[in-house]
Amino acid sequence: MASIFSRIAAGEIPSYKVAENDRYYAFLDINPMVEGHTLVIPKQEVDYIFDLDAETYAGLWRFAAEVAAAIRAAIPCKRVGVAVLGMEVPHAHIHLVPLQTEGDMDFRKEKLQLTPGRFAEIAAAIHAEFEKAQA
Repeated sequence: MASIFSRIAAGEIPSYKVAENDRYYAFLDINPMVEGHTLVIPKQEVDYIFDLDAETYAGLWRFAAEVAAAIRAAIPCKRVGVAVLGMEVPHAHIHLVPLQTEGDMDFRKEKLQLTPGRFAEIAAAIHAEFEKAQA
């Protein structure tokens, strides 16, 4: 059975997409620690990030760097933090989190509750910056 992330990338489950190419997909985390918290996945379903083949692994990080640049351009932040946990969904993924302080990246803290409209605004802003950089 396909993971929830595979189903999101395939369009079977709605998401707030911020970036996509033929091999990778980036979308807002629906339980964000801060506004702009984004998940980056390979479309190829592999459970553990270090089980990805070398080309896919390197490509995932290149794509994540491009998404991080778009996040930083769209969301006021000092840095974009990176985390790979991989425990919650059996599909390799990278968390990109806009940071003002290190405390913004505490996975134990209460998650934000955003409206669908706010999610859409954030996704559109990041997507616009991503597309501008790709042009």
